[in-house]
Amino acid sequence: MPVLNRAELSRTGVGFVALLIAICATSAVAREFRAADTQTENYPTVQALRYMGALIAERTGGRHEIKVFHSRQLGEEKETIEQTRAGAIDLNRTNVALIGNFVPAMNVLAMPFLFRSIEHMQKVLDGPIGSEILNSFEPYGFVGLAFYDSGARSIYNGVRPVTNVADLRGLRIRVQQSELMSEMIRSLGAEPVEMPYGQVLAGLANHLIDGAENNWPSFVTTDHYKHAGYLALTEHTMSPEVLVISLKAWRSLSADDQTIFREAAQRSSRFMREKWRDLEEQSQRKAEEAGVRIVRDIDRKPFEDAMAAIYAKAGRDPAAAALIERIRKVE
Repeated sequence: MPVLNRAELSRTGVGFVALLIAICATSAVAREFRAADTQTENYPTVQALRYMGALIAERTGGRHEIKVFHSRQLGEEKETIEQTRAGAIDLNRTNVALIGNFVPAMNVLAMPFLFRSIEHMQKVLDGPIGSEILNSFEPYGFVGLAFYDSGARSIYNGVRPVTNVADLRGLRIRVQQSELMSEMIRSLGAEPVEMPYGQVLAGLANHLIDGAENNWPSFVTTDHYKHAGYLALTEHTMSPEVLVISLKAWRSLSADDQTIFREAAQRSSRFMREKWRDLEEQSQRKAEEAGVRIVRDIDRKPFEDAMAAIYAKAGRDPAAAALIERIRKVE
């Protein structure tokens, strides 16, 4: 048996310690990330999160995986945002109106009648403005990874057709748990009722609320259309969804893995857009076949004019006013 001298023993010991540290470091960063989404299992955002997870598992050789909790398994959006901020949930897909309670720039994207069309919104989010907004999350405990589409939101109810602003007067309309959304509905003469997404169906069925406002897929996939037979295509907001990762989870990743996560998120955004277009068409067709009365020829100007106070309030914040102006100038 060979006898090692002191120098050889020292080199062997150093090599063993280095190997042990490398092994421990690798096992420390390999983990399963928990992602929250309140939508159902087959919804485009949930599919996009799973697609992102598959990309990450492939790029990291299985070191990192994403486990997606859909259908409000980890709570309603307001709760999951708070848990993500605290680091208890790693990734979260949420609407910008709700996370706007924490990240000011999100309130601008949720402003009513801000975007002229879906194409206008996508051009803004895919460009420098979108990148700047995603990069503004970190001081608030999140890292913005990507935007997902959410279509245009319109108002539906089970009481009467809405053809103008006056028809909304007195209706109890569910809104997200957002001060901005409550102000919007109040400005239109209706009564806002802040309610978690998962309680809206029961609220409509039991007449606790008269209606709500949402996009086509949310109107249909949740069965809201069965209790709200009148939909007015107000398309008052075209606010997107946003995918965030907790700052705690982000800082646990190496620089290379951060790049992998960000690129996978961006690819999942493009994947989600394709799925979204298909579901939007299917949902509209299903609502029409079920006999939902759709009011399409709405004069939007009185609705827009009713938002004057909301824009005046936003304009008192120089940063918000500048961002609104930049968005409107995008052609």
